Amino acid sequence: MERTFRQQLFFLVLCLSVLKGDSRYLENNEISKDDLYSFFNSELKRETPEELMYRRPLRCLDMIAVEGQFTFTAEHPQLSCAAFFMAEPNEVITVDYDGVDIDCRAGDFVTVFDGWVMKGEKFPSSQDHPLPLYERYVHYCDSGSLRRSVRSSQNVAMVFFRIHSAGSSFTLTVRKHINPFPCNVMSQSPEGSYTMVIPQQRRNCSFSIIYPVAIDIAEFSLGHYNNFPKRSMPGCVETGDFVQLLGGNGIDTSKLLPITDLCISFTGPTHMKIGCDNTVVRMVSSGKFVSRVSFTYRLLDGQELQTLKLNNVEDFCFNN
Repeated sequence: MERTFRQQLFFLVLCLSVLKGDSRYLENNEISKDDLYSFFNSELKRETPEELMYRRPLRCLDMIAVEGQFTFTAEHPQLSCAAFFMAEPNEVITVDYDGVDIDCRAGDFVTVFDGWVMKGEKFPSSQDHPLPLYERYVHYCDSGSLRRSVRSSQNVAMVFFRIHSAGSSFTLTVRKHINPFPCNVMSQSPEGSYTMVIPQQRRNCSFSIIYPVAIDIAEFSLGHYNNFPKRSMPGCVETGDFVQLLGGNGIDTSKLLPITDLCISFTGPTHMKIGCDNTVVRMVSSGKFVSRVSFTYRLLDGQELQTLKLNNVEDFCFNN
């Protein structure tokens, strides 16, 4: 039976939650001691020389939240594999091709994607990513030695690969780098706080939380309405500068449903509970102003989710 989107997200959250110390939310995992050790020492490994770099085999379906060198060796044909990479919100990821031994003419491939793809949906969406879609795919068999390093535009990236012959292999080196102006972010944690800033640039930025959460928007400033009271306006899109709160069950923000739009600057909490698989704070900027939004979020408990379901709020999440 095909896995539901919720089950796929649960798998990814399982891996990340254990690595991040959030295992109180999830149990029965297959993360090895080496994975845990590598995460706890990830800051140290940033400064270690090449010979001390963390290494482990890459699995056909894998989640990686640490720097290191990862090698896949096919024991039998593997025709549909993917590895998801994730960093902190203020980091981007580089993936280097090393020691690739595959047969491109036989249909083997290794492809890095700038973002995540799940069930055909992409994060960031094409509306929010700075590159056209075709430039976000980097195929080893097309670029070869011309482009052996790929840098993500946000804190997530992934690799697709297909290997037909046993013994074929490749190695990827994954590193993280500080991003001074993070834009699109996939949250690692079910709770936390974040401030999103767009410094006079025409772009869209999204912060995606793949959990049902309670969210408090503490403050936002959009430059041109600072002296007006807090309120939501039906014509926010026409202003060119606004914040959206979105919800749904996919990762493509263009396919999520709007919960509310805000285009009036304010200071003071706006509280909402959203029982969706994915909650997104999305800021759209015309580039004329410095836009800023601050918010906190936490995981909804079972009783809160049940209340939302009884109030038919969850229908919003499962019918879109």
